[in-house]
Amino acid sequence: MAGISIFALVRRFGSAWRNDGLFAAISRAGSYVRRRVQGAGITILGGTAASHITGADQYLHGIWQTLARADAFHISDSPAINRGRRQIAMIADLNLPQCRKYRVEQLAAFWRGRGVDFDYAHYQDVPRAARIMQHATHLMEYRLQTGPASDMLRYEARRLRLPILYDLDDPLFSVSAYETYRNMEALEPRMKAHFVSEAPKYLSMMNGADILSVSTPGMAAHATLYSGRPVFLRRNFADEQTLAAGSLAMRGQGPEEGIFRVGFASGSKGHEIDLAEIIDPLADFILADPKRRLMLIGHFDLSHLPKALMGQVETAKFMDYDGYLRTLRRANCAVMPLCDDAFNRCKSAVRVLDAAAVAVPAIVGMVGDLPQVVRADQTGFVAADQGDWMAALRALAADPALARHLGQAARLDLEQRWRGSDQPHVIAPELIDWVEA
Repeated sequence: MAGISIFALVRRFGSAWRNDGLFAAISRAGSYVRRRVQGAGITILGGTAASHITGADQYLHGIWQTLARADAFHISDSPAINRGRRQIAMIADLNLPQCRKYRVEQLAAFWRGRGVDFDYAHYQDVPRAARIMQHATHLMEYRLQTGPASDMLRYEARRLRLPILYDLDDPLFSVSAYETYRNMEALEPRMKAHFVSEAPKYLSMMNGADILSVSTPGMAAHATLYSGRPVFLRRNFADEQTLAAGSLAMRGQGPEEGIFRVGFASGSKGHEIDLAEIIDPLADFILADPKRRLMLIGHFDLSHLPKALMGQVETAKFMDYDGYLRTLRRANCAVMPLCDDAFNRCKSAVRVLDAAAVAVPAIVGMVGDLPQVVRADQTGFVAADQGDWMAALRALAADPALARHLGQAARLDLEQRWRGSDQPHVIAPELIDWVEA
């Protein structure tokens, strides 16, 4: 193939598999193949259909030169804004399926529901990214770091005089968060060193925007330590796809009679350290009854578990979102412990939303945004210490009707409080004003 060797493709596929799992690697490879077939510009695996000669970072250079020589490089304020029309262009890192869902696709549905045009592009698909900006009135960027393609697209946005919002849902810009992030204990040291070295690139991109949006109050507080830009909250919420997929999953197999399953979902490597926070009471609870199971969904290194527990452990690989919810529906409850560190204090409650979508009650700790989404003793349990974790598990196992009641209440609360809307606890009014005012 022009622009990239087969060896390089195989190497990058293997790297994606090791770092993000087989599903993510296959998804990226599928996207690559589709774009090659369609001739749609730069791909997520590298190389381009149109710019392998000049390079993606020079895609707009010829256009800029022509405009500059014709004294047409600079434009006045967009007449579209003056007419009241609004059109958002989002340029994003679309490689991670869950991030794409919560920070891009559901945002597109939200704005389209308000009558605002919304188009998005992967940041390495330079032709499409450049094209959607030409008719936009606002630019949103998600999870981008500085680099040749990102810098060029940002320059074009400034040429077009677009107001820019930068969105992030993890403190990827924060050296202090990475250096105290305990999940890194489960990864190779070189991976932590890589993340730390990338942090300044995210911070530079953040501080080049006009305003910032983040996913949790903890993330907002941490971002203000690094940036003087205005920071606003846009929590993750349950979109119509989530609610519909949850309803469909609930029509399938639910908790098995006589078996009590405790679900733990891990979307990436390192969450073994989070589960270790409660492994002693959790193992005692599971081992107290041969009909109890620990169900691990997604990435998990089983060597981190007590050997005595292995006979009562079930595993399920991550799949597409609908398949993930069908698996989660088989649990009687879901546990969501987090180590108390700066990185985890920024964490959102997406796992709570997922569990609520299939009417599974959650037991959460005090870290991150999780205890703000769970209504204690009404839609689930909030555990302050290990005794609370054990008490919650015992209460649910002793009374199946209680587990069903809490799960149904969690689903109703999801529909009423965490559905995609303009409620101020979900989306800051200032973000809506930024687009619509």
